[in-house]
Amino acid sequence: MTAHSTHRLHVLDVACLVLMIAGGLNWLLVGLFRFDVIAGTFGMMSIGLARIVYLLVGIAAIYSIVRLPTMAHYRYEPAERETYVARQP
Repeated sequence: MTAHSTHRLHVLDVACLVLMIAGGLNWLLVGLFRFDVIAGTFGMMSIGLARIVYLLVGIAAIYSIVRLPTMAHYRYEPAERETYVARQP
């Protein structure tokens, strides 16, 4: 890579960020209102499924902690959009 190369977040980085935001908002609601969105979404009948979601949030946090030094150098750059020009008849 050159000194001017652009670093971009990987899909897994973004997925982990989304999971951690969802987990953080869930804990906010648990703390404020004693309402667990994850358990409420999947229902009390599927506690196993809710545990899987909690595990994914925890794994996402661990992954992000490991990747944090690398991601600190990244910056957001939207993907280039292609523009289409309509043909003239």
